[in-house]
Amino acid sequence: MPPLRFPAVPRLCPGCHRLRFPAVPRLCRDATASGSRQSPVCARDATASGSRSPPFVPGMPRPQVPASPPFVPASPPLAPLPQGTVGQLQDSGSVQQQLLGPVKELTWKYPEMPVEPTSPPVQFQLREPVSVSSVAATCDENMVHVQVKKDLFGSGELIRASDISLGGCGVTGEDSVAQLLYFQSYLQACGSQVVMTNDTLVYSFSLTYIPTAASNTSAPIVRSSGAVIGIECHYLRFHNVSSNALQPAWIPYAATKIAQELLVFSLKLMTDDWQFERPSNVYYMGDLIHFEASVKQYNHVPLRVFVDSCLVTPYPYAASAPSYLFIQNHGCLVDSKLTGSSSRFLPRTQDFKLQFQLEAFRFQQGDTGSLYITCVLKATAAASPTDAEHKACSFVGQKWAGAGGEDQLCSCCDGTCGSRKARDLTSVSEVSVGPVFIRD
Repeated sequence: MPPLRFPAVPRLCPGCHRLRFPAVPRLCRDATASGSRQSPVCARDATASGSRSPPFVPGMPRPQVPASPPFVPASPPLAPLPQGTVGQLQDSGSVQQQLLGPVKELTWKYPEMPVEPTSPPVQFQLREPVSVSSVAATCDENMVHVQVKKDLFGSGELIRASDISLGGCGVTGEDSVAQLLYFQSYLQACGSQVVMTNDTLVYSFSLTYIPTAASNTSAPIVRSSGAVIGIECHYLRFHNVSSNALQPAWIPYAATKIAQELLVFSLKLMTDDWQFERPSNVYYMGDLIHFEASVKQYNHVPLRVFVDSCLVTPYPYAASAPSYLFIQNHGCLVDSKLTGSSSRFLPRTQDFKLQFQLEAFRFQQGDTGSLYITCVLKATAAASPTDAEHKACSFVGQKWAGAGGEDQLCSCCDGTCGSRKARDLTSVSEVSVGPVFIRD
């Protein structure tokens, strides 16, 4: 702070009294800067100290004493604010800011969640359920017989007999070895419904399966779905009957002979396990079509059935073209030799049945996507020996083999098989199957 300057005092003549001026207060120094204690005089000015004003002398100008300025402690110059300082520091805060140092900007943030690594793409294809044939039905004159596999869905899970019913009627029999359930009902019982068409009478039944939780466990779960399977029995409304109202009580010999010769042949498409008739006639290229030829014996002597020939056409009549004769020459299945396929006769297990398989194909020209199979079936007494016209031969392993072990009779399949002896009892019938749809 600069010192106060007063105007020069004029010299007095001898004998004159000296003028007295009030004492000038001593200037205070910055106690903080010098380190000395502050005097009490520094806190008071000339007016506040109680001193009187100097007397006024006429003819002399009153000395002009400047007023004491307010005390302001000296402070060192402030350093420039550092980069990133938040806000404006004022007054004492500036000193404190310099003493504490620069304030850093807040950089904390919430922690981020760790990112899970992505897994590589997985090659997966949902397995589609495969249809199974686990129900078979036979319709008699006045009853229906139903056979059900315990493995109803083909998944290995066996159903309980108490969970399945035929129109509300329970199981009438069970085979624990073959894992089969049996139902038997009259056509008008077990909730059947009858529908009449122009040509037929149709009796419909519902085979209902409702799974329940096992009684020996507390888990309220089931591992199979419910199902309702429809069963129908079709009967022709019109038959050719005799007009004779009276039938004799005895059967003449001639009538017995005619009854023996009227045999019932059948050719059916079978499931892969040969247990049931196949409910679908749709196949894909490369599939094996399973056929079962049979003859009903009734009261006849034991019979043995043969497939004499089989012709395939794309249309329902046998004279259509193109055509393919895959069984010929009295029971020689030539498809495996001509095309190298897996077609063959299966080993014979029963005389009145003969099973064979044909690998699915389509005609190169005139293809309609469907096949019609017409076979000529023959039946002879089971006691009669086989011959060149009564055989079942397959070309397996580059040689001919018989379904019943008659390999020596199959050698003629490469040539012409003729009759060796006459038969006393032989019945012949032509049976057709179709259409069979072949898809790519």
